[in-house]
Amino acid sequence: MSQFTNVDLQHRRLAAMPRGVGVMCDFYAERAENARLWDVEGREYIDFSSGIAVLNTGHRHARVVQAVQDQLGRFTHTAFQIVPYESTVALAERINALAPVAGPAKTAFFTTGAEAVENAIKIARSHSGRPAVIAFGGAFHGRTMMGMALTGKVAPYKLGFGPFPGDVFHVPFPSVLQGVSVEDSLAAIHDLFKSDVDPQRVAAIILEPVQGEGGFNVAPAALMRGLRSLCDQHGILLVADEIQTGFGRTGKLFAMEHFDVKPDLITMAKSLAGGLPLSAVCGRADIMDAPGPGGLGGTYAANALAVAAAHAVLDVIEQEGLCTRASTLGARLSAHLEVLRVRFPEIAEVRGLGSMIAIEFRDPQSGKPDPARLQQVQRKALEQGLLLLACGMHGNAIRFLYPLTIDDALFGRALGIIEQALQD
Repeated sequence: MSQFTNVDLQHRRLAAMPRGVGVMCDFYAERAENARLWDVEGREYIDFSSGIAVLNTGHRHARVVQAVQDQLGRFTHTAFQIVPYESTVALAERINALAPVAGPAKTAFFTTGAEAVENAIKIARSHSGRPAVIAFGGAFHGRTMMGMALTGKVAPYKLGFGPFPGDVFHVPFPSVLQGVSVEDSLAAIHDLFKSDVDPQRVAAIILEPVQGEGGFNVAPAALMRGLRSLCDQHGILLVADEIQTGFGRTGKLFAMEHFDVKPDLITMAKSLAGGLPLSAVCGRADIMDAPGPGGLGGTYAANALAVAAAHAVLDVIEQEGLCTRASTLGARLSAHLEVLRVRFPEIAEVRGLGSMIAIEFRDPQSGKPDPARLQQVQRKALEQGLLLLACGMHGNAIRFLYPLTIDDALFGRALGIIEQALQD
């Protein structure tokens, strides 16, 4: 065990770090392995957060650790834009071959998901010569200035940080519980074209195939087809933000593989490098080549250690069948939650895709969002050693983000804790 206590570290954090860095847990990690982590006082937790969907291959997967150690013995950083290296070229080639983009593709690497989103908009604007972007309510696209502008949720992400970049417009995302249909969403875009922005000024429409912070709302296939048709009609680029949905989480390597249309650009990050910071934008080659040399990049973009980890992650996903595993675990979880929904009517909906599953809490009588019930269940689960994350526009949904490498016994134990937390 560590020489520190959780209480001591909590006091130190509050004194040394600003309150704007929100921290959910009051305990501090000491070590982790696959789907479990231990705090500095030795208590074990089952990790159903995966560092916010970063650890699809689990904590410290042996293949990822070995790849990073091997690269560490060669070099850690040259700045790819100064002295390049083969591993990054090879990773771009792999992603180009795997990403569901129409025609020849190219990939640029960055460090964070927000950077990927920022650069996707830069690329779209450079290619189209247009300024405007359409996003969706409930979306989360990052905490940088353009990321906040695109994000469709005010608190806590936008409070006090404006003004934001202009020419960003939002429309409702389809939701059965919110009473928003696909037709409503598409009609809202047509209304924008009549009242707020000429479609010939719109560079891109960006959306998450499954909303993350917004509550794990799955984009209906009809929405994707409608957006693709609109984009083709008006020369607008369709951008899929796969930062949370990518790398096996939904049962496919990319969530867009569930749909019969293809985006022009895809952003990715989180589970790409198994815990190391790496992000990317992949898209049609002609679009990706729009910015001139020096227009894209970053000091740590395509960091050698992260690139080595990403190669290992792709190997693990393929060789361990993690896309199939995601579908299997997700079906098991969904079936369990549907049984619980009969017993606990405050569970208004079980939804998701693959292993990107959420439950939403609403008052059974009024139908209003019930974040208090979520917080109660989350707290009870944590007391029993299960780490769960909230999401949703009203903070009333629990999202389940276990590593896809979790073993069956531990997964079953977690399902029992979920049931017990609801009963308590």
